[in-house]
Amino acid sequence: MAMGIGCWKMKNKALWLQIWIVIGAITLSIALLLSFILPSTLRAFFTREIYRTIDSAQSLVFSQLEGDIYRDYIGPDFFRDTDTTLEDIRTVNHFMIYQDNIVLNSSLDLDFIKKVREESLSQERTSQEYTADIGEEKVFYIISKGKLLGSDAFLVSYMGDSYREDLVDTLFRRLLIVVMLVLLFSFIPATVLSRYISRPLVDLERRVEKLSKNKWNEPVNLNRSDEIGKLGDSVEHLRLQLIRQDEAERNFLQHISHELKTPVMVIRSFAESIKDGIYPKGDLISSVDTIDQEAERLEKKIKNILYLNKLDYMSTHDIKKVHFSLDKLIVETLDRFSFYNSKGNLLEKNLDLDPIWINGDIEQWKIVFENLIDNSIRYAEKEVSISLKKRDKILFEIYNDGPQIEDELLENLFKKFNKGYKGQFGLGLAIAHRIVSNHDSTICARNKDNGVLFTIGIALDLQVV
Repeated sequence: MAMGIGCWKMKNKALWLQIWIVIGAITLSIALLLSFILPSTLRAFFTREIYRTIDSAQSLVFSQLEGDIYRDYIGPDFFRDTDTTLEDIRTVNHFMIYQDNIVLNSSLDLDFIKKVREESLSQERTSQEYTADIGEEKVFYIISKGKLLGSDAFLVSYMGDSYREDLVDTLFRRLLIVVMLVLLFSFIPATVLSRYISRPLVDLERRVEKLSKNKWNEPVNLNRSDEIGKLGDSVEHLRLQLIRQDEAERNFLQHISHELKTPVMVIRSFAESIKDGIYPKGDLISSVDTIDQEAERLEKKIKNILYLNKLDYMSTHDIKKVHFSLDKLIVETLDRFSFYNSKGNLLEKNLDLDPIWINGDIEQWKIVFENLIDNSIRYAEKEVSISLKKRDKILFEIYNDGPQIEDELLENLFKKFNKGYKGQFGLGLAIAHRIVSNHDSTICARNKDNGVLFTIGIALDLQVV
């Protein structure tokens, strides 16, 4: 819950601030991680380096002793020799345990001296590394066995950890300074990056706002190939779709207003004539029949518009499906048509239907077949052929030998505001397409050598086995 509130607050901040917060969070996370890992890593590294330094200093001491092998007395000033090589290793101190545990050149804590004596006597290797605490300071030392003036001796070289801790603290402080500088100056690239990202987004916001106000003449071209560019391409595609939709709606409304106005004018003019005792069709019954036909035509157009809107609503709701015989429904629908084309010529009817049962809305499928059959009969010259087969999917095909559809109309033939072939604005194909789509199926039209073929691919999931 807290994370959700945090994300919500984050989204309400300026983009540059969001980017800066992200950069800062990453930097702080790295700093915290390093604060746990770096000190122990550095201490381990410098501990190894301290032992190497002690070992190098011991080598120099043994070299000095070998040069003074005949010196009769080794006094307390031996380890403060003026040799410049030893002066260079000034952070390493030495003392010796010699002849019956006599300690030379040491003012260290007696407990520490005692501990070193015990360790030297029990030491089996020639040289060995040790660590101990003297007060609050940790001491690293190496005990090495040797010979001095013919007798056994132990050279103890030691070094405190203050050098190591100073190095670790110095590096860690510098790391913190670097982190603070990164946090301080990261707002500059954050601001630049946010402007780089937000500039096209602000431009897109302006364009989309224009689209919402039906101002879509300005093209959207960001000249980018990243995700923002793809978003711009989608907005441009939307703009073109809106232009086409607006043009189609305008044309449709112009035509449909004319289509609705015509039967209304006929009805009104015939009604006025009858009131005046004039019968436009010669007698009362014929004139009233014309009024009835125009009213029926008007009703059909209004029903199609309302039904298309109903299908838009139903596309977001579950369809009430029942089991029914698809081939029987096709036959029943065909029986309602007289196979005479628009020229009054009797058409040849060819059927090839396999028995197939599906799950679906039987009334909606009846409307699909009615619209496709009516369309095919209207434009056919001599024949209409209908088939129903099961292949990789259930295929319903209806062919008529009428004129081919213009290529530029085929792609948009099933859109609801599209002008059909021969300039017709009928909604039948748009209704059929919407019903088929609501049943997870497909519909298409293509020109054949001598006519037009409509094909519906019905999903096998709908089939009743």
